[in-house]
Amino acid sequence: MRALSEDEQGKIQMLTEKSVSVALLELTETGIKKSIMDATGSVRTYLFDNGFHDYASQLQGPENKVVIDALLVSGHSATVSSASLYRPVTKQGDPRIWFRGLKDWVASGDIIAIVGHDKKLFVFNLTTLPVVQLILSPILNPLKELVESIYIQEGAIAQELLSLLRKVAARGPIESALMADTSVGRTLETALGIDINSSKQPDYKGIELKSYRNKKGNRKTLFAQVADWRLSKFKNSAEILNAFGYPRGTDFKLYCTIAANTWNSRGLRLRIDSNIDQMLEQSQNKDIGDFAVWTLEKLHERLLEKHRETFWIAADSVKEDGKEYFQYKLVEHTKKPIVSQFDLLLGQGIITMDHLIKRKEDGGVNEKGPLFKIKPNSLNLLFPPSEKYNLLS
Repeated sequence: MRALSEDEQGKIQMLTEKSVSVALLELTETGIKKSIMDATGSVRTYLFDNGFHDYASQLQGPENKVVIDALLVSGHSATVSSASLYRPVTKQGDPRIWFRGLKDWVASGDIIAIVGHDKKLFVFNLTTLPVVQLILSPILNPLKELVESIYIQEGAIAQELLSLLRKVAARGPIESALMADTSVGRTLETALGIDINSSKQPDYKGIELKSYRNKKGNRKTLFAQVADWRLSKFKNSAEILNAFGYPRGTDFKLYCTIAANTWNSRGLRLRIDSNIDQMLEQSQNKDIGDFAVWTLEKLHERLLEKHRETFWIAADSVKEDGKEYFQYKLVEHTKKPIVSQFDLLLGQGIITMDHLIKRKEDGGVNEKGPLFKIKPNSLNLLFPPSEKYNLLS
């Protein structure tokens, strides 16, 4: 998809401030003519996360097409439509999507926005529709009505979670559920009655929980994402460990932070190649050079998938008699990140990546990351203005 214009970014920012999450697609001349669009990774993720469709389990062929109710939203009307989601028999069954009647609403190069709500897909032309004016208009219109409905619903869930967190905080310091760096998050999830699992989906009704020890200098974890091994010189974490690991006691590991603006002690750094939309990990060893690749599209998808709405929860850590206790105190509530900022912050070393690779006793290799983290007090560079709450007042 092409880069968004400043006007389009402003519209997305307004939707974000109103808790409206969208998926975006760019129209092409061929797509309009043939009434067909590729369902990109971000669209597939959006539809799956919001309970509309799972392309991964869909079989190929017209007989397996899925049709979903849709509305085409303009300035002062909404036209009944339908979304066709399918995988053709040809071209490896690449996921497709189309909205009935859409070609009369768009031109080549336009960006359309898809919003899932109330078991329907609402579609509007982000490029041409005066989104900000319609949302702020004193006159009720279909877009304003949609946005207000979502805002009320999303706000109710956030208030529900905030109430539960206040009850947890009122219990005072809670004994850690385990002795580990991740215990601050595990302990809170246990206290909230949330099942501990390895799902990449948000933790509480669409809201991600990120707990951290309230210490100066602590970076905040955004998400974990392994390299695209198909594009990489090294084909797994074991090869990275073999090349750059070090012995530590009885362990052989690679625990280190990698940034794009400096080499680390292992001779590693990140490199952003905007020409091919990739982030590469490289070595100072010229015989190795670039050895791991992440597509920026995938990193953007993970960021949006994980942080559509997030509670960042700070806890004081107290240790007594060899045990750790957490007093949960503060919440910073952020909503949909500004994706265009992600690449910039990577390049500036404000967002970094951590390897946590270790060889196990049986000879196998375990990678807990790579973890993408952001420097403390930098959330406002990636997210629109946040709200902050004191859980103890």
